[in-house]
Amino acid sequence: MSTGPDVKATVGDISNDGNLNMAQEECSRKGFCSVRHGLALILQLCNFSIYTQQMNLSIAIPAMVNNTAPPSQPNASTEWPSTDSQDYWNETLKEFKAMAPAYDWSPEIQGIILSSLNYGSFLAPIPSGYVAGIFGAKYVVGAGLFISSFLTLFIPLAANAGVALLIVLRIVQGIAQVMVLTGQYSIWVKWAPPLERSQLTTIAGSGSMLGSFIVLLVGGLLCQTIGWPYVFYIFGGIGCACCLLWFPLIYDDPVNHPFISAAEKRYIVCSLAQQSGILSALPFVVGCICIILGGLLADFLLSRKILRLITIRKLFTAIGVLFPSVILVSLPWVRSSHSMTMTFLVLSSAISSFCESGALVNFLDIAPRYTGFLKGLLQVFAHIAGAISPTAAGFFISQDSEFGWRNVFLLSAAVNISGLVFYLIFGRADVQDWAKEQTFTHL
Repeated sequence: MSTGPDVKATVGDISNDGNLNMAQEECSRKGFCSVRHGLALILQLCNFSIYTQQMNLSIAIPAMVNNTAPPSQPNASTEWPSTDSQDYWNETLKEFKAMAPAYDWSPEIQGIILSSLNYGSFLAPIPSGYVAGIFGAKYVVGAGLFISSFLTLFIPLAANAGVALLIVLRIVQGIAQVMVLTGQYSIWVKWAPPLERSQLTTIAGSGSMLGSFIVLLVGGLLCQTIGWPYVFYIFGGIGCACCLLWFPLIYDDPVNHPFISAAEKRYIVCSLAQQSGILSALPFVVGCICIILGGLLADFLLSRKILRLITIRKLFTAIGVLFPSVILVSLPWVRSSHSMTMTFLVLSSAISSFCESGALVNFLDIAPRYTGFLKGLLQVFAHIAGAISPTAAGFFISQDSEFGWRNVFLLSAAVNISGLVFYLIFGRADVQDWAKEQTFTHL
């Protein structure tokens, strides 16, 4: 027999579901013409700016340390008649190039300058996320974007002033960029309906890939034509222009947004009022704890010489892949039990965290000299997976609404196990020959 509170809860759920369905029907007509999708596009531009600012020094530094002239152009008189406008343009380009100095930096100094962007970054994510939760992501992300963009404009001046100032500037810039990359996820807590969370976050995250593509495409051309300082001026200016969109148009909460329609506001608020926040966060909380415990266990086994390093890496990876894959494949058969589903999801997140002490840290063992590059390569594949997986999931679900998720989990398990087999066969834990430091003997 239902009690009074149970009846009230049931009525409330029906009312919320009714409002949600009505608002969803009204908002579905708008498609991508909504404030939340506009927010995703602005965040896409922010990520575009941040990633171009992360990579611009890597593109410009060959021109900064080499004072070689660009390849000579074909003789215009043999192909095309010379014109005054062409001569003027050529002279202008020469003037721009003359303003770009070259520096006598050794390879070691270049490596320190390039890696200095990450010196403070590993300390910044946790306080950035905390501050974003307290003061609002709008100001944390906006401040980080402005600081990074503003400092990008001053990189040519800092390079002229000296290596020490350039390194300090890059450290501060790296912390500011982490503020953008981590703080933006606090925005989606109040803006992304559960059914659109993957869509909105991937739209915003795609700016990172676009930024990497554009800066690689045009960065070298800018250095060759008008000089390397303009790589920083242009992409720093784009970031500053993005700030002009960010502060007046972005709000932490749809309730306080002045331009959002009543229907969209009601849809977002009702969709987020289903009391799923704690349940959604629970697997990540348990996973965070298990990552620490897994690391302690791995170090204990290694320090006591119970297992060899390669055995620890492969064992932890196998545990972190096999058991979560079995759990994911089993999920469609326990969907009738809400508590069992949550238990399986928590177990999957907890056990998969063992990979952090396995394959995901293995690059430190095999190539400590190139850890920054290998970590960046790992992040590239992570972004690619993040871009492909929502699309693949949407395809399977649209083909078969009943068994779509089962196919998604089966495909995920197949990919995981294939990667595990490859790692178990080819994985190593000793420093590779190509990654060893070259030593010179002085006679």
